[in-house]
Amino acid sequence: MMGQPRRSWGTLAPLCFLLLLFLLLSLSDSYKPIIVVHGLFDSPSDFSHLLGFINETHPGTNVTVVDLFDHSQSLKPLWVQVDGFRQAISPIMQNAADGVHLICYSQGGLICRALISTMPDHNVDTFVSLSAPQMGQYGDTQYLQWLFPKYMKSNLYRFCYTQLGQDVSICNYWNDPHHQDLYLHNNNFLALLNGERVNPNATAWKRNLLRIQKLVLVGGPDDGVITPWQSSLFAFYNVNETVTDMWQQPVYLQDSFGLKTLDARGSISRCLVPGVQHTAWHSNRTVYTACLAPWLT
Repeated sequence: MMGQPRRSWGTLAPLCFLLLLFLLLSLSDSYKPIIVVHGLFDSPSDFSHLLGFINETHPGTNVTVVDLFDHSQSLKPLWVQVDGFRQAISPIMQNAADGVHLICYSQGGLICRALISTMPDHNVDTFVSLSAPQMGQYGDTQYLQWLFPKYMKSNLYRFCYTQLGQDVSICNYWNDPHHQDLYLHNNNFLALLNGERVNPNATAWKRNLLRIQKLVLVGGPDDGVITPWQSSLFAFYNVNETVTDMWQQPVYLQDSFGLKTLDARGSISRCLVPGVQHTAWHSNRTVYTACLAPWLT
């Protein structure tokens, strides 16, 4: 009885290659596109490590680091930046039937929250806020000393809470706990975004934010730039410069922009990592593995 003819490797190789290619394409199709928004003075070239991490754990994922408002251009007013990023990001969303993930670093975290809040048709699944001053900034840092050499944290309000000051991005989220009346009256970005000022769009913005499935808040005590560092977790100073946590913030208690609702439905994840300086959040493998990778499905 004659045996079955043996197929040579040369015959099987093309079939195996096609099968492997099919599996890789199928795997990549299972991951939602990722959009990365950089922070103050950054550019896409700063995110090579992050792109490498994503390619290792989620091969084939479509990742876009938006190339807008790089370096000194990141000082432009945040609403101007929000409009620019919206135009760049909208087409990516439209081509993503299953939604997208946002990874937004530092100042970019505020830009992304404003984007989500003002886009009724967004399809953001997970919003990763990576060491972003979500409740504002108030501290003497190297950035502050370089940008405003004539000011310190105690008197920067004199510039930031003016019409001229509001044309500088940092002033859009400068939150002086000792001059809340001026902040509420003159801040035209964070106070509106948080629902702390009268805003005719507040209900719509809240509804838009609540369309996300997950809010991931990432930060740590050794950041060195975000001040207080707990602002990355929606905590902030009271008038005595004592940090009060998210659950004690009026914007949470009043649910002015949806934070309490997100928390109540289990949509907020907090990831605290010690030992990470501000400029290292997007290049630290431990941060990526523990705080980002689990949500990029």
